Amino acid sequence: MKETSTLFRRTAIDPIQFQTALDLLRDARRVVALTGAGSSTPSGIPDFRSNDTGLWSKVDPFTVASVWGFRENPQRFYNWMRPLAGDILAARPNAAHQALERLERCGKLHLIITQNIDALHQKAGSQSVIELHGNLRTVSCPTCAFADDAALYLDAFIDDGVLPICPQCNAVLKPDIVLFGDPLPEKAIVQAQEEALMCDLMLVAGSSLEVMPAADLPALAVRSGARLILVNLGLTPYDHLADVILRGDVEKVLPKLADALENS
Repeated sequence: MKETSTLFRRTAIDPIQFQTALDLLRDARRVVALTGAGSSTPSGIPDFRSNDTGLWSKVDPFTVASVWGFRENPQRFYNWMRPLAGDILAARPNAAHQALERLERCGKLHLIITQNIDALHQKAGSQSVIELHGNLRTVSCPTCAFADDAALYLDAFIDDGVLPICPQCNAVLKPDIVLFGDPLPEKAIVQAQEEALMCDLMLVAGSSLEVMPAADLPALAVRSGARLILVNLGLTPYDHLADVILRGDVEKVLPKLADALENS
């Protein structure tokens, strides 16, 4: 309990809750993690919903980051996207990503479901990742369905502001990320729901659990008999379902969980 008490002094986490989380992780046979923007903000990627610093505090998301906004004015979308894309492509995994990779490597984490588009879990070495909201690795043409490696277009866009143009029909290419009004990738959401049904423990890290249908995955897991651990700085609509709530920074809490599990 000495290590747990030290963490309690540094992050104000209840040591009993921390120990309960460790016990649940040790006993679980199939652990699935769900991560949100809070797992990537320590890497320098802004989140979307914080009152003062979130991306939606500065612009109307339905104007700049919706499928309708993209169709109406792709230049406006890319003007908004340019600094964010630069931040994402320059970002490196932080201690939270590395902790989840360690849990996967030691056999305690079956799979990660992420709402993030930054691929930082993969950069950290995680092998099993479901990307619910797409990624910046590929681009597609909304007119003729041409698809290609995003790096061939986004690097020039970030450096010089050159819009990515489809070589087949001259329409503006769209990154393969989910905008407002876009359906989630069918394969990804179906697989995520199946994993929520099959897991016996879900670990939610850095997600406000406000965006559907991803936010309903913890409830789906609990209804199927799984236990639930929430690691987040703020409240979520699903706190009442959690077996354990660790109210702290994922970059500090997850490494401590990984340390304790590796040393147990």
